[in-house]
Amino acid sequence: MPSAAAFARPTPRLPLATYRGQVPGPPFFVAQATGHSVGIYKAPGASATTLTLPSPNEDGAPRVFLLVGQQGDWLQVLLPIRPNGSVGWIRAADVAVSQHQYRMQVELGAHRVTVWKGSTVIDQERIGVGAAQAPTPGGNYYVTEVLEAPNPAGSYGPYALGLSGYSDVYKSFAGADGAVGIHGTNDPSSIGRNVSHGCIRMSNAGVTMLAHTLPLGTPVVIVA
Repeated sequence: MPSAAAFARPTPRLPLATYRGQVPGPPFFVAQATGHSVGIYKAPGASATTLTLPSPNEDGAPRVFLLVGQQGDWLQVLLPIRPNGSVGWIRAADVAVSQHQYRMQVELGAHRVTVWKGSTVIDQERIGVGAAQAPTPGGNYYVTEVLEAPNPAGSYGPYALGLSGYSDVYKSFAGADGAVGIHGTNDPSSIGRNVSHGCIRMSNAGVTMLAHTLPLGTPVVIVA
């Protein structure tokens, strides 16, 4: 199962602008915690944190963030919290930064996912998405973790990619916090339909390939 690796500390002034609702790139920059937690600040230079996130996360995955801006030694990042699309600032000294070329787009109406490495499409296929009573939320997210299912023949297929977004309907689901994910399925007939509780279903072969290919911090844009 892939995980973010440790990288050298970043040099100052990565080529990023302040976040305006769109993720810059490629290349995409990913910050991984180097300690046991990362403090989140409301603004660069703030004296007190507004939130502290542990590393590893609740599922044992490295704590990573997708970078969307920079001001000096402060990095602006997408946050894996409610409400969806939240951003905050972290200290560059608290993380190691890597870069990659991968991105993903989910088209809800077309029931299609497309994955690129740079300008090359490495996967495009049909998907199942949230039913009307629990729609998959649109927005800008990123891959927070890769989970291997204990039963690859089960309802989630062999792998699940956790995303930084959350259901607008479920505050908790199956004992978890209602986070949205991308996973396989043991019901191929559900692909191409609005059938899930908000997660994205794809082929088992497709999700297995992505689980072994995509780095943590891969941006995922979900559009109507």
